[in-house]
Amino acid sequence: MELKGKLIQLLPLQTGTGKNGEWKKQDIIIETQSQYPKKVCISIWGDKINTSQLQIGKMLNISFDIESREYNGRWYTDVKAWKIDNAEGGAGAVDADSPQDYNDAPSGEEDLPF
Repeated sequence: MELKGKLIQLLPLQTGTGKNGEWKKQDIIIETQSQYPKKVCISIWGDKINTSQLQIGKMLNISFDIESREYNGRWYTDVKAWKIDNAEGGAGAVDADSPQDYNDAPSGEEDLPF
């Protein structure tokens, strides 16, 4: 699944040691840019944490998985990011201030009806 939104909060970095060794987790809060904005807490684990990319106010495209697990009769749900990209700019993006004007037709061509 994918989500696009603005990074509005970085929660404290969590670290620890488990049966598989050292681990680290960064939780972030993303706000969607829809008519009714939603806030979503997303976890980033291990080497997927890129602190230079995680800046408050930055628009991000996040690919994630949702996973639920049961513990002592209660269910807990995690939203885990597996890929994060900047939503602003990037390769192949057209800059709104670029000098291209798509309304300019070569002289001699008639206007098309559509």
